Amino acid sequence: MKNAGLVMAWRNLWRRGRRTWLTVGAMVFSNILLVFSMSLQFGSYDMMIDNSLQAYTGHLQLQHPRYLDEPRMRYALADVAGNARLLRERLGLDSISARATGFALASSKERSFGLQIVGVDAAHEPLVSTLPGLVRQGRYLQPGASEEIVIGSVLARNLKVGPGDELTFLGSGYDDSFAAGVVHVAGIFESGITEIDRGMAQVNLEYFQQVFAMDGRGHSIVIRAPNIEQVDTLAARIAALGIVDNDKVVLRTWEELQPGLRQAIQADMTSAWFMYMVLIVLVAFSVLNTQLMSVLERTREFGTMMALGLKPARLARLVMQETALMTGLGLGIGIAGGFLLTWYLSHAGFSYPGMAEMAERFYLPDRMYPALSPLSLTLGPAVVAIGSLLASIYPATRLYRLSPVAAMRAV
Repeated sequence: MKNAGLVMAWRNLWRRGRRTWLTVGAMVFSNILLVFSMSLQFGSYDMMIDNSLQAYTGHLQLQHPRYLDEPRMRYALADVAGNARLLRERLGLDSISARATGFALASSKERSFGLQIVGVDAAHEPLVSTLPGLVRQGRYLQPGASEEIVIGSVLARNLKVGPGDELTFLGSGYDDSFAAGVVHVAGIFESGITEIDRGMAQVNLEYFQQVFAMDGRGHSIVIRAPNIEQVDTLAARIAALGIVDNDKVVLRTWEELQPGLRQAIQADMTSAWFMYMVLIVLVAFSVLNTQLMSVLERTREFGTMMALGLKPARLARLVMQETALMTGLGLGIGIAGGFLLTWYLSHAGFSYPGMAEMAERFYLPDRMYPALSPLSLTLGPAVVAIGSLLASIYPATRLYRLSPVAAMRAV
């Protein structure tokens, strides 16, 4: 009987084949669009996270427990360079670099400006940050070289200095002593982020530790994972090494280091889902219109069947089966089409006018690649399917109020 009901439902769909195909076409189009849009959205999030974290923050950082909320000189880690070297050996990962951070007043011959001065491991910093690759004038720091500094383009313009010019800086050391140094500008970087270009400078870690009386200390060990999917695994491996101590050393994830990035992604996802729901509601109303017209056209037929003893529940189930078959057809074709389109673009990529120039300037990818996943492949079409089935409830429930005599008299 169940198979007979499905056969009848399938035949009923093609009594108005053009109308059925229009409704199925709306489902197919919406499903393809949802699969592609969600895959592109997830792919853009991965690219956004990677590009933001590659600039400076890294995926993970080891810090003093209080340093994130109170970035003061005294909240430092002991033997930061040695611990970074130990992590590189145990994890088999080169993209780990030690840093120390302080604040100073930098002066050229003409002007003085406050800045954040960062001591970095020049040999490994290029593996965790894109800043070394963004030097537009001069060169980046050389490992082991002291008394040289790289600064941002805005800061260089404010101080009116260029490569080879001399800067003097004055700050406060770890032991509250005066930290003073005279350095030469080795290079000028341009990250495209005004705050960094205006207020950051980098020197070699050994020189920083010497000038600021750090005695081998530092404020962070920055770790860059091969990709965002491996961050949790890498964090678990680091925790298993026994280095993390809640009283002395904590492991910070990128979500803690840049909470605004996660909030931006959530806000974008919320606005995107609003647009998705508009599309899904339109498809649901299309199904509602199709099934309601189908029920109204067959009023006399349904009245005759009820007069012969068929219960309204069976007729309502028949309408639901028709909707389910139509939804399954749209779901299957839509997912297949969305998969093929997204799979192709995930390998070939695509770009829009002006994207290549912007990417070349800021060392970003010049093409966008959708990230195909089981979630992006099924989430949108599943919501469309649920909305379509819910839309058929109203036409089906109308049959419970149908009078056989009145229905057979309907024109």
